[in-house]
Amino acid sequence: KMVEAMRHGLLPRTLHVDEPTPQVDWEAGAVALLTEPARWTPRPDGSPLRAAVSSFGISGTNAHVVLEQAPPTPDDTPAEALPDPSDTTVPLLLSAKSPQALREQAVRLAEY
Repeated sequence: KMVEAMRHGLLPRTLHVDEPTPQVDWEAGAVALLTEPARWTPRPDGSPLRAAVSSFGISGTNAHVVLEQAPPTPDDTPAEALPDPSDTTVPLLLSAKSPQALREQAVRLAEY
C-alpha cells in the first residue's frame, strides 16, 4: 500500500480510527491522522520519500520496515502511457503432479 502511495504521490487515509487517542498531544508536533487521502509532495531538497510500516500480529509477531522511494530511471513510463492490461499477453503457469494431469489441466483451462 505504501509503495503504491509513493508511486502515485497520494497518502491514504488512516484506517480503523474513529477518534485520535487522547494519550497523544496532537497539537505539539507535526503528526496527524489523515481522515482523507492527501497529496504526498516531493521534498524540497530532492531527497526520496520514506515511510515506516509496522505490522503487529495477534500471536505477538511484529514486523517493521522502512521503505524508500526508488530513484527515477530514464525508462520510467507514466501509467497512462502503458499498454491496456487487457491487450497484454502474459504467461500462465500450470502445475500438476504428473504429465497426464498437466495435460488435463491445460485442456480444462483451454475449454474455460
